[in-house]
Amino acid sequence: MRTISDPLNRAAEMHGDKLAFVCDGKRTTFSEFITRCQKVGSLLDELDIGTGERVGLLASNSDVYAELYCGVPAAGRTVVPLNGRWAEPELAYALEDAGAKLLITDQDPGVLGKSVKRVLSLSEYEDLLSPLNPKEFATTEEDDLAGLFYTGGTTGQSKGVMLTHRNLIANTLHSQITMPLSDHDTYLVVAPMFHAAGSNSVLQCLALGICQVIVPTFDPDLCLDLIETHKCSATLAVPTMVAALVEAQFSRPRDTSSMTLISHGASPIATQILVRAHEEFPNAELLHLYGATETAPLVTGLRHEEELIGTDRGKSVGRPSLGVSLRIDAASGQAGEVLVKGPNVMQGYWNKPEQTAAALENGWYRTGDIGYLDEDGYLFLVDRAKDMIISGGENVYCSEVEEVIYQHPKVLEATVFGVPNAQWGEQVHAVVVPREDSLTEEELIDFCRASLGGYKLPRSVEFRSEELPKSGPGKVLKRELRAPYWEGKDRAIN
Repeated sequence: MRTISDPLNRAAEMHGDKLAFVCDGKRTTFSEFITRCQKVGSLLDELDIGTGERVGLLASNSDVYAELYCGVPAAGRTVVPLNGRWAEPELAYALEDAGAKLLITDQDPGVLGKSVKRVLSLSEYEDLLSPLNPKEFATTEEDDLAGLFYTGGTTGQSKGVMLTHRNLIANTLHSQITMPLSDHDTYLVVAPMFHAAGSNSVLQCLALGICQVIVPTFDPDLCLDLIETHKCSATLAVPTMVAALVEAQFSRPRDTSSMTLISHGASPIATQILVRAHEEFPNAELLHLYGATETAPLVTGLRHEEELIGTDRGKSVGRPSLGVSLRIDAASGQAGEVLVKGPNVMQGYWNKPEQTAAALENGWYRTGDIGYLDEDGYLFLVDRAKDMIISGGENVYCSEVEEVIYQHPKVLEATVFGVPNAQWGEQVHAVVVPREDSLTEEELIDFCRASLGGYKLPRSVEFRSEELPKSGPGKVLKRELRAPYWEGKDRAIN
């Protein structure tokens, strides 16, 4: 397989009338799905969206989301999946930065209609698509851009990660090696598909002829009901979802004996959650995955994590997938920045040559994570070089939140970092030196709400009367402020 059209064509040839998707009671075969993907190309022609142009996608998980995720790049265009949890200014920035002409959405677009040439609701999309004839997939090359996946928000940290057909196909193969599935499996899609990790299964399952049961919006009871009904055997979730599934299964047990693989990643997970997951899903292998949007996303995997709970190796994120190389930018045996190389590494950041040059060095991607490798090649992460928080699987850039906080007229000085949270892994914490004593936590959080998506909002605010501690050059000593919160934690980052 070389391009997105290859697993689609394979699915049409080999799996035909087999069930491909179940979503909200709707059942779609592989043949039906591929035909609809081919119609996407016809629709984009009708709408005058030319080869290489960008198409924004803002919607909940569905089989239609999957067909657009596949159909747009297979038609020679570029899909731009958008985070539905972002605020309107953040979404508008991504659309305008990408130069998207078309936005397809299941939401009220609001002011976003000003950022694109045309907006299609999913109902309008369906009306336009239905009468069209399918069109052969476009002739694309491995290095053609397949998707722009935006990280961050409206500030200078926001970047469009350029993933090529080669990147996504390589990740499909890496996923099959690290997270092996077969055509006997049924895959439960619970993570949001706008994330590279959430859509990770789509191409893999299509190529292998695996039915995907899609959960539009995460609901632990619904997920368990679907596992029981459809005998789902594998899934990928962020730790908060795993914790919710465990609690729901404990409260009202279902027959989940079919579940043989639960993979997780994107944020820290408490050991106790792993223990309970093994208790509630005893037939399931626990698989810890590590990666980044810039690596499409998979880098490493720690298989059979349930057997390693309480061991030193259980604190690692596993070994690199076959075809992925790791290097530590430090002397042998010491901790340093983790560098990744392989066919899954991004082409660069859209319209950001300086950030691209800083992130890519002779084909090696600088992850911003600090770690070390043991003698058997297991990767251990100990810190982040990037000033970033991962809360519930979402990346939050501290500078982005700080910039908004500093816009409040009562704020003199501020810094932001992540502190432990039992549900989300980390939460956004702000330390503020106010200009006026009248400033309250509620007032500051409400102020931030107008500019930031909900998951980026500070969940706690500490007010100080003295200036923040700083290094000689004047940089705030975040590590010093953060350290007391993480003392005694066995896994501070993912």
